[in-house]
Amino acid sequence: MISRRLFLSAAVPLWMLRAAGGKRVLVVVFQRGAADGLNIVVPHGESRYFELRPMLAVPKAEVLDLDGFFGFHPSLKPLLPLWTNKQLAVVHAAGSPDPTRSHFDAQDYMEHGTPGVKSTGDGWLNRALESSAGGSPLRAVAVTPLLPRTLAGKIPAISIPNLRTFQVRDPEVLERYGDLGRETAEAMRMVRSAAAVNSAVSYPQGQLGNGLRQIAALIKADAGMEVAFAETGGWDHHVNEAPQFKGKLEDFGGALAAFAEDLGSRLSNVTVVTMSEFGRTARENGNRGTDHGHANVMFVLNGPLEGGKVSGRWPGLSAEALYESRDLAMTTDFRAVLGRLVANPAAAFPGYRGGDNDLHAALAYGLDGGRSGMRAG
Repeated sequence: MISRRLFLSAAVPLWMLRAAGGKRVLVVVFQRGAADGLNIVVPHGESRYFELRPMLAVPKAEVLDLDGFFGFHPSLKPLLPLWTNKQLAVVHAAGSPDPTRSHFDAQDYMEHGTPGVKSTGDGWLNRALESSAGGSPLRAVAVTPLLPRTLAGKIPAISIPNLRTFQVRDPEVLERYGDLGRETAEAMRMVRSAAAVNSAVSYPQGQLGNGLRQIAALIKADAGMEVAFAETGGWDHHVNEAPQFKGKLEDFGGALAAFAEDLGSRLSNVTVVTMSEFGRTARENGNRGTDHGHANVMFVLNGPLEGGKVSGRWPGLSAEALYESRDLAMTTDFRAVLGRLVANPAAAFPGYRGGDNDLHAALAYGLDGGRSGMRAG
């Protein structure tokens, strides 16, 4: 019998809330390369997990137990205080309904928010901003070399890979562009102000740690930022996954924990969501790695989902439950999660109408903190 666990708790969209100090900030973290969700949040309560991964399974004694069934990879120990304080929520078996196993296509669909549609020209995160009146030229920022597809669209967005080196080569040129030039000059002033904000918190020196450190500086500088985007690559582990994965998760968990510590009380006005284009095969391959899969895991830090719980309907890892007989099945559309974080989900995700239906159907199983429901043996 297919096992089932429980879905998202009802909540108002984050951007409908207002806290002291202005609008909330939504930070999106993309794990590029298809992270192995089954070894991030481990279903250690299901024996089939260990059968499918005789070499790659996280040893049960090393798993950081969360609820008796799921547990963190040991490298995610820095996130345990956030979990215990109910600031961190997990959604398992989440992802895109599109079946592609192409990194490029899957990332494109997920960033545009329209799975299977190649003609979409703008991104879901940019469309999400259209329903709120903005003023700051830094309301949408990516700490990446190039502007990500998710921020492409009508709302001006900016890519700043390094706050300290952000500049216009000839500032006098800005005077020729009227309001646009003045907005750019103001953006430069705010970025310089943010770059001057020193943090006493120690971040990991990886890609994500550096990105989140800069986002925290922009938040603390009150630059008017509403959405931010950071990314971390290198999750495509076909060969010798375990040692590489350990390092990636140390950077991932350490960066998120440092970000929360750095913001302190300001974290109450910030939400972080993590996502990856798809997951990995349930069964390890012959090279002590995993291949391209389907469903994955998402984290929501300080959001509307109830923290300290693994949400979602768990499909199980039995042979009949696996997607195409090889992958964790997707039971939660990633848009159902992201739709809880924006004021106008219909605008952010055109054509998608499954969020509320998915939620109501899952709630029919009842809510008990994620510890009941039928489980595959």
